[in-house]
Amino acid sequence: MNDSNPQAELIDGRLRLDTGDGAGRMLHPMWLRERCPCPECRDPRTGQRLLDAWSIPLDTTVTDVRGNGEEIRVSFSDGHVAPFQAAALVSALGRRDERSGVVTWDAGLTAMPESDWDAARDDEAALYDMLLKLHRFGFVIVRNVPVEMDAVAAVVERIGPMRRTNWGGVADIKAIPEAYDLTMTPRALEPHADNPYREPVPGYVFVHCLVNDVAGGELLLTDGFHIAEVLRDQAPREFDALTRVRPEFTYVDDDTILENSGPLIELDERGQVRQLRLSNRTEIVAAEDPDLLEQYYRARRRLTELVCDPGNQIRLKLQPGDLAIMDNYRMLHGRSGYGQSGDQGGGHRHMRQCYMDRDTVGSRRKVLARRFGEAGQHLASDKTKDVEGQPSGR
Repeated sequence: MNDSNPQAELIDGRLRLDTGDGAGRMLHPMWLRERCPCPECRDPRTGQRLLDAWSIPLDTTVTDVRGNGEEIRVSFSDGHVAPFQAAALVSALGRRDERSGVVTWDAGLTAMPESDWDAARDDEAALYDMLLKLHRFGFVIVRNVPVEMDAVAAVVERIGPMRRTNWGGVADIKAIPEAYDLTMTPRALEPHADNPYREPVPGYVFVHCLVNDVAGGELLLTDGFHIAEVLRDQAPREFDALTRVRPEFTYVDDDTILENSGPLIELDERGQVRQLRLSNRTEIVAAEDPDLLEQYYRARRRLTELVCDPGNQIRLKLQPGDLAIMDNYRMLHGRSGYGQSGDQGGGHRHMRQCYMDRDTVGSRRKVLARRFGEAGQHLASDKTKDVEGQPSGR
């Protein structure tokens, strides 16, 4: 390059790019060639690639590099010249990080991530604030949702399509005489992730309170990302065992057989925790090597002790009109028992529940971030409410 402000140089048929942090990156010619942004190689309207990347000659090299500080023009051995924006090229070196902006927590969480449905229903900035809190904390409590049977569906529709299952769309959670699932009883439910037997596993759980005048029946929430990192720090061998053993998860009734498998702790390509699967009611461990299972069972015990430790949990008594939205890849949720002894005074507890897929919710948040990114981050960090300041009944 003959530039006064060079950002890239040609070295042995490859491009060395100045990343602006005092270091440089050597880039493969094929990596560059298939990312050419010109209208011949990429559709200007959709951004999708027109170039047949699979047919690029494997011996492609960079033959020339020229730039002016903002644009870098790269010539290739096939005669093509690609006009790259320098900033865009540097940005392309990064990898998508779904954990970006995540805040992990334990029982010391002092601020409740919450939103007002009256605002989020009509104002997209408020909706983005709600979704950003959900992403950061793994859950958000939405207040003032109408106390109507299918009001939760309107919240879902504001975000995107509902995930329908063999139970339909919106389903009841209340005690019934002929319970077909343990959620339909008043018993306490241990912390768990929902539906690990589905493929894909539902990304988000919506639980809307219609009635909750029982003694007990509190929602228990544990941040699985926090628990996993504590386990990795305190007991790395146990953590490793939970990433290697892949239990089966099954659900069977007269009309349905659902099966899926996966580790209790799943990592992404960076080694960061991506998903937790914890489901005492549906887990089936295969007859693996006994020495491996010895590690696994000890590790699972350590994991569940951390999950159930009150120091890692928060307890919420949802009131009519409250909606809890929970990241089902991250949050482990449970329930305290209710109405199981004669001294609890009776009462009723009726929730309505449904699901959304992870990509649907993530897409909505990312689209809104184009408009409200900086403002929304400010809202999500400032507009929280002290947990201790929550009213005991509304």
